[in-house]
Amino acid sequence: MDFALSEEQQMMQDGLARLLQKSCPFERRAAIIQSDKGWSEEVWRQFADMGLLALPFDESLGGLGGSPVETMIVMEQMGRSLALEPYFATVILAGGVLRRAASAEQNERITSRIIDGQWTLALAHDEAKAQGDFAHVETRARRNARTWVLDGEKSFVLNGDSADGIIVSARIEGSPNDQYGLGLFLVNPSDPGVHVRKYTLHDGRRAASLSLSGVCVEATNVIGHPGEAFVLLEAVRQDALAGICAEAVGAMSVLHEMTVDYLKQRRQFGVTIGSFQALQHRAADMYIALEQARSMAMYATMMISDADAASRARAVAAAKVQIGRSGRFIGEQAIQLFGGIGVAMEFKAGHCFKKLTVLDRMMGDADEHLEVLSFGESLFNAD
Repeated sequence: MDFALSEEQQMMQDGLARLLQKSCPFERRAAIIQSDKGWSEEVWRQFADMGLLALPFDESLGGLGGSPVETMIVMEQMGRSLALEPYFATVILAGGVLRRAASAEQNERITSRIIDGQWTLALAHDEAKAQGDFAHVETRARRNARTWVLDGEKSFVLNGDSADGIIVSARIEGSPNDQYGLGLFLVNPSDPGVHVRKYTLHDGRRAASLSLSGVCVEATNVIGHPGEAFVLLEAVRQDALAGICAEAVGAMSVLHEMTVDYLKQRRQFGVTIGSFQALQHRAADMYIALEQARSMAMYATMMISDADAASRARAVAAAKVQIGRSGRFIGEQAIQLFGGIGVAMEFKAGHCFKKLTVLDRMMGDADEHLEVLSFGESLFNAD
């Protein structure tokens, strides 16, 4: 099988790498983290100008009609640069919902603003009591005349603190663990009854907890068919897992490169430490782990377009297992080889390891996905 990028894909990869190197240098990262939004609006506009925000959307909507391979390329470069911009939250998560279920009016009103870089969105689905059950939703939506009224709590809303809109999953009917009876509603964070509590993740990105109390949502902001959102959310989740894997490969790649460069430069006992055979073996083991992760990320990217839902689920679960294990191994080896500098806040290596740690935990860690593979069914669909 040919895994080579096409000429157009290679050009996009090179162009994005140059943009991120120029606009998102590591030296600016600490200041951006401390800014009001926690990401750069200037860089976001550059993403829009380059067409990255239009990448997965259909050409009829003003998008580029890109495939999962293009998304993989973008996410890998995001991982390499440790970018803080809400591409994952806006384009892959919320954008994935819109691509599959938005009406023509919603696409004109919402999707077009994403493509132009005017809006960022977030997806609020996770809840504290879910315990790994992807279908578990206690947030309720009840019909009230011409509107829907939402009440509940969401625990992990990536980039929810700065989003212009938040797509919220809520239960219309059924018990908390039922796969049927879920709806999706676009909420304005500034609406009455919406309370956003922001916090910073271990890797520097922002997230938020969301409280909803009597929040009214107009019918025009109901996305898709109320009660039938679970299958759609599962598909978005698989896209997101493939994106997480690609982002992790990017962080692993730069961490491995930094480690090998350090071994070539650091001198001890009058020679570079890279001349010690034991350390060469460690670097080689890191490279093997990286290539295993890269292969599985590619596998997940190819499989998320498969028509068979069970095959897609197994593929992304297998990729997440390898990504988690490779990321931990590469991170631990890198920090040990760097020594004290590896955990210094002013040095990129430690931040790469933090990124890998967060990505491992997002949407289920390696152990959870290994259980999915072992038992042949999704933990996230458990009763």
